[in-house]
Formats: sequence, structure tokens, C-alpha cells
Amino acid sequence: MLTPDTAPVPVLRVPDAMTLEDALGIFGLNSLTAYFGMLRVGNPTPGETVVVSGAAGSTGSVAAQVARNIGCRVIGIAGGAAKCARLVQELGLDAAIDYKSENVSARLKALCPDGVDVFYDNVGGDILQAVMDNVALHARIAVCGQVAAYDSDQPAPGPRDMMKLVYWRVRMQGFVMADHAHDAPSALDQLRTWRDEGRLVYRTDLREGFGQLPKAFLDLFTGGNDGALLVRS
Repeated sequence: MLTPDTAPVPVLRVPDAMTLEDALGIFGLNSLTAYFGMLRVGNPTPGETVVVSGAAGSTGSVAAQVARNIGCRVIGIAGGAAKCARLVQELGLDAAIDYKSENVSARLKALCPDGVDVFYDNVGGDILQAVMDNVALHARIAVCGQVAAYDSDQPAPGPRDMMKLVYWRVRMQGFVMADHAHDAPSALDQLRTWRDEGRLVYRTDLREGFGQLPKAFLDLFTGGNDGALLVRS
């Protein structure tokens, strides 16, 4: 049996001066997962090209901004023109790809002629394959989630050609935030600094009423939310 201190989703104390909305939103588990997954697993360096799927979501938007804040060129993948516009205009990403209306692999080839150095994968499936078609030598893939398979009765598929990981020397690693929970205070300090400097933009989709829970849950899988989805009763 797992104990709270060793669970994949750790229990963290909410600082006295922090609101519950902030604790579940901008400074919550999703932001910490984004921070550690990008910096500790993706391990980008300034000037590299970073791609984030699910980039308009609560985790992906922070992961993309973390990479931008350390000097990377960042491309976000999201669904719909409005979300893609927000990635560029509000979050300051270098480009965005609308997977609903664009060929992701072809757009990545055009935007990343030297390949993708780091991929923060929230989605998996066809989008993961599109990135694999365009990875750079020694690319790193941080596997955070597999949204494309969450409502399927089949296991989440991996890349079609595993030998490409060998030839391109690609490192693909899954992780959970608990791997780095001991460093949460320092990560929160950095996130607060970026927020106070205006370098971390975050949206919270707050819905009122316990009866909103079923629809809110379903919206997580359809992209019907606009930011971190919270329900307050």
C-alpha cells in the first residue's frame, strides 16, 4: 500500500499565504510537473528548439513558458485557432501548430529544419509520431501524459520505428512529479518569481457548483476547458 509520502501524486503542504485557487492552479501539481519535467527530464539548453503538445493546457502552458524563460525557441501544439493565437500572443511562444487543421509533421518540418531538440509530450499518439518524424540527433522526450489514449480501451502506442531512437540517439523518459517533490519549495520560489516578473501567464477555468463536476471532468478530455479546470462548491 502506498503512503502519502511515496505516492506518485505527492501530498504537499499549502503555504499559509497561498490561496487554495493558487495552490491548485498556478502553483499546483500541474505547474510543478511542468517545471520538473521540462528542466530535469527534457533538460533543454538556451537556443535549443523545444516542442510542447497540449501547450494550451494547465501543464503544457507552464512547460512551454519554462523553456521560453531559459532562452529556448518554443513551439506549442494545441487544438483550435484561438488556443494557438493565445500561445503566441499571450504566452510569447515562437510559433504554434493547430493539430485540428494542420499537418503537424509537415509544419514541424517547416518550423524545425534542424529538428526538435526537446519534446514535452502530454498527448502521445499521432502527435508523438509527428515529432519523432522530426527529431534532432540526441533529442530528449519527456513523457508526461498520453491524452490521446485516455478514452481508449487500447494501450497507448509508442513510436512506429523504435530503431530511430537508436540511430538518432534519442532519450525518451517518463516521469512523475513525486520524483522531484523534495525540491518543490525551490521550484515554487522560481515560479513565483516568474509570475511576479510577468514571465509566467496562467489561466484558471473556475466553475461554480458541485453539479459542474461531471461536465468539468469530461471537458478535460475534449479540450473544453480554458486553463486549469477547478470546480468550487
